[in-house]
Amino acid sequence: MARVRDMTVALAFVAMLALSAALVAGFFGSLHPALDSFAHFRVHFSVLMALCALPLLATSFRLQAAAALLFAIASFATTSNALPLSRLWQVQAGYEAKPGDEPVYRLLQMNLRFNNPTPEQVLSLIGRTQPDVITLDEVSEMWKAKLGLLSGAYPHRILCPYPNGVFGVALLSRRPFAIGTEPHCDSRGAMAIATVDFGGTDVDVAAIHLTWPWPHNQSRQIGGLSDEIASLGETSILAGDCNAAPWSAAVRRVASLGKLTVMPSVGPTWLYRRLPDFLRFAGLPIDQVFSKGAIVIRSASTLEDTGSDHLPVLVEFSLRSDEQKPLDEHQTATALAALPGGTRS
Repeated sequence: MARVRDMTVALAFVAMLALSAALVAGFFGSLHPALDSFAHFRVHFSVLMALCALPLLATSFRLQAAAALLFAIASFATTSNALPLSRLWQVQAGYEAKPGDEPVYRLLQMNLRFNNPTPEQVLSLIGRTQPDVITLDEVSEMWKAKLGLLSGAYPHRILCPYPNGVFGVALLSRRPFAIGTEPHCDSRGAMAIATVDFGGTDVDVAAIHLTWPWPHNQSRQIGGLSDEIASLGETSILAGDCNAAPWSAAVRRVASLGKLTVMPSVGPTWLYRRLPDFLRFAGLPIDQVFSKGAIVIRSASTLEDTGSDHLPVLVEFSLRSDEQKPLDEHQTATALAALPGGTRS
């Protein structure tokens, strides 16, 4: 029995060290995409390392276990805004309260799944939620005909086919594209961009679908899309399946290229399709929404399963008017100086 116990302790200690190394690697994802691949599983590694460390607190490895437990908690904390339970104490932190009279628009982000067996559920969800704009991923040949059924409600659209005919993107809008602009795709069908007229305000809306992380070509693909991401206008909203967690270097890189802000996560949106839905908490939060300029995110939530391995994400947003835009440092100083007795620098 003692030998079995010693072997169990040794295995737990080795597993704890391996998980610790994986966690550390994920924090250096900006150095190489291979390291960033570990970052996407930070929640899983943190929980597993804590489970390994807890029983070791009663062994001669107690000091190492205590240090590992603290590191696991600290690592887990860096992902807290991506967990559904965080809604209990955040009270929609990161979102602004709904306005009294400003129009509120809806964006629906969906990874359709290229071979979705229940496309009618997708069409039904769109009909019930009636979003203003829809960003779609994995728009395969099958989906072209299905989306054609929505042409009456969403006449303004662009479909960007992927070379393999499976992983294309699309953007549908019930609101017109801005006069004098043309929607366009990137050269590989991974991004669709259109300037949409929201009640007289032009907003660049983009759909994006990134490939899997290293050893796949996600990092190279982001580099190839850098011009398109950087070209987004002053007021823009970008949504899609990034195949990357919100705290990863990949998502931070997309945000940096477009001078965008990543919306607080709605929690795990992807789960391996053979797993039951009650394990959704163990999935990955890889569907992201980015915005900048006059975009004000009011709320965001996942919707019911529609046959994909991703949950749809519904975002409500409004547009900040010119007089509501926050002043920059120079504007603030000028405004203060103009007041009677104002502060002058």
